[in-house]
Amino acid sequence: MQARTALTAAAWLSTLSAALFLFSILTAGSPDGSLQVGLAVAGMLAAVGAAGCAWRAHRGVSWSGEPLAVLGRLLDSAEGAQAVTNSDGKVIYVNSSGKDWLGASSPLEFLTDRVDADMDDDEAVVRLRQAAATGLAVRVEVPVTTPTGEPDWSLISVRPIDIGEGLLLWTSEDVSARRTINDILGQERQDLADFLYFLPTGLYSVDVDGLFRFANQRFAAWLGYETDELNGLTLDDVLVGANRPQPDGEWQGEVQFKTRSGEVIPALVLQSTFDDAGSTRTRTLVVRDGMRRESSVVPGRIAYERFRALFDAAPMAIAITDPEGVVADCNNAFERLSGQTRAALIGSGLTERLVSDDHRMFGTELDRVLSGDSDGSHLDVRVEGNGGVAQTSVFIGPLSAPGLDAEDIEGAVAHFIDVTEQKSLEAQFAQAQKMQAMGQLAGGVAHDFNNLLTAMIGFCDLLLQRHAAGDPSFADIMQIKQNSNRAANLVRQLLAFSRKQPLQPKELNATDALMELSHLLTRLIGESIEFKLIHGRELGVVRVDPGQFDQMIINLAVNARDAMQGGGTLTISTGPEVFEAPTQVGAEQAPPGRYLRISVSDTGKGIAPENLGRIFEPFFSTKQEIPGAGTGLGLATVYGIVRQTGGFILVDSSLGKGSTFNVYLPRISAEAEDTAAAAGRTSTALGQARSPRSEEGGDDEEAALAAADLGGTGTILLVEDEDAVRVFAARALKNKGYKVLQARTGEQALDILRDTPSVDLMITDMMMPGMDGGTLARLIRVERSEIRIIVISGYSEEVARGDIVDTADFHFLPKPFSLGQLASKVKDVLAN
Repeated sequence: MQARTALTAAAWLSTLSAALFLFSILTAGSPDGSLQVGLAVAGMLAAVGAAGCAWRAHRGVSWSGEPLAVLGRLLDSAEGAQAVTNSDGKVIYVNSSGKDWLGASSPLEFLTDRVDADMDDDEAVVRLRQAAATGLAVRVEVPVTTPTGEPDWSLISVRPIDIGEGLLLWTSEDVSARRTINDILGQERQDLADFLYFLPTGLYSVDVDGLFRFANQRFAAWLGYETDELNGLTLDDVLVGANRPQPDGEWQGEVQFKTRSGEVIPALVLQSTFDDAGSTRTRTLVVRDGMRRESSVVPGRIAYERFRALFDAAPMAIAITDPEGVVADCNNAFERLSGQTRAALIGSGLTERLVSDDHRMFGTELDRVLSGDSDGSHLDVRVEGNGGVAQTSVFIGPLSAPGLDAEDIEGAVAHFIDVTEQKSLEAQFAQAQKMQAMGQLAGGVAHDFNNLLTAMIGFCDLLLQRHAAGDPSFADIMQIKQNSNRAANLVRQLLAFSRKQPLQPKELNATDALMELSHLLTRLIGESIEFKLIHGRELGVVRVDPGQFDQMIINLAVNARDAMQGGGTLTISTGPEVFEAPTQVGAEQAPPGRYLRISVSDTGKGIAPENLGRIFEPFFSTKQEIPGAGTGLGLATVYGIVRQTGGFILVDSSLGKGSTFNVYLPRISAEAEDTAAAAGRTSTALGQARSPRSEEGGDDEEAALAAADLGGTGTILLVEDEDAVRVFAARALKNKGYKVLQARTGEQALDILRDTPSVDLMITDMMMPGMDGGTLARLIRVERSEIRIIVISGYSEEVARGDIVDTADFHFLPKPFSLGQLASKVKDVLAN
């Protein structure tokens, strides 16, 4: 009994020792856990087998009992899939991860059913089967099929267990991610190797003994070898001269390589050292200028050729002169600038390359530099070349050899920078800024004048109610009113220039508009001038105020007529234009798009170059010798109309030959062309009605308004900060039968509305201190929607800024207006 107990205790102690050994490995977290687990399991099972022999001899029990249960618990705690098979290949135990791996099959069945044979290049399955059959240990990676078609990779191992006949321990680990990373790293290494191999600069690597370990194609080609022929050679085999790279460490310097044929190649070497798996290696970058040299080449020649390469590649044009100012050398950029070859330039005077007007200034500064009186100077000069004249900024400095005194000057060096485009952009920017500033000034002046003219015209109307025709004062009052209307027309032209004129754009067919306008133009230019109208095809339509379109064409035609006092030809032509990229048009840059081009050409005297930059300025005129030629607002008005419409204008003129004004207006979609054609000239007629009125036209309109019944009833709130305008408008409306409430500010108007429950109409100015008219109108529209609103303004920008448009909600009355126009607008709004 005691012997059996001792034997049992020995067996379990042996098993426990093996189990503790296995557990220590399982918790160690080693990088190769599967292998160590297999070894531990094998050791444990061997211990179990030793104790089990005595156990079975005494008790006669099988391995399906308690020791195998201990083994199972140990396998369950192991990472990765684990399975034990018997001599028949059947699974006698599998842990939870192993069940996910095998499912219901055995490892041998898994190899048959799940391994992608086409991807098994290493015959891993065959090796696993042979190891299982012969009782050997093996670890291989196998491709496992997946539903996506891309295989997963598993690291499968098999080894025998010495605790029973034919028992095998199988393990499996998913290594797909690792293989993917290795593949990526391998491809990157291959790409890097290819890059280095085909690098256009020489590259080699040698070990600590100087033996070549790597050389790229370019370095081998320089030496006349194939890359594999350098294997076995040392660095000393291909070097000549005393200057050699250091055995290790960072180093750079000039060395001389010897080719297979014995020629010498000077080169610059840049060397670094790195540790390759414990073996010190140097890698070296070799730079050479590509020129074959003899062994007698001195370093000075290398330095000169390096300077020559940098000199010729410099983007700045450089010219070097001798002490007499004659060109001794120049780089490629100066050849391009001057339009001549280096051979033609050498021996000629540097001053000769400039336009004649700059000879004296440049020659004086060059002489001062050559004589030592100046350390250098900066000038703006013009260089003549095959492509025309280039604006340049030149820096002139002395040229002397190192070690010489300042007075021992060998020549001069001139650096030219082409600033033609920069100067052009600066001029265009300055012109655009000037036009913008003048437009703002003109718009502000016009706005203030409109307020004054509104009061002048309005009070004239009030006087005319008491001084009818036949009264001694009637003629004087009419003179004041007529001259006020003439001033109003000038103000409208200022507003057109400043791009703040009220517009009502329509879709317009330019061909039809010019055809109907041609009869007026023929009478306007007179019989001594021939008129030609040339229509382009596929012009599309433009969106423009018809009246302003006519005004633009008439002004350009009148300007052309005045330039042809002795007769000539006026030609108006049209055509489509497409800008594929931003295009400079005059002082502006036109965005890409489709445009309608309208060209107005004359054969007159032309415009002097010094006047081209001023022709669009208000009140600028060159027609002082022509009686009654105008105020100088004609082209300014054209400029304003074109820019306010979103177009651009460009003038081209030659003295004695004539001028051409090209107007570019944006074309709109082709679908609108039929609509514009159907509308015909109806929109143009409406636009002409809105054109600046003549004095006779103004009289006719006033007569029609005087004959009409403009009286009415209702309560009107008048909001205007200009006292004269407010007083006139209030008296005029009271005379027509309305009750008028007055306010100077938007805030005061709100107070009045709170105390007055019944208001039919509000008339408000746009520009007021504090709350502006746009804000007041939108607020009233929300709080008192029953009140109708008329907005009055000196120019349309105020309306746009307040988001107010002439619609059923808001009505617009431009200043200056007469008593009749005000009363008519009020009656129409209240009646509707």
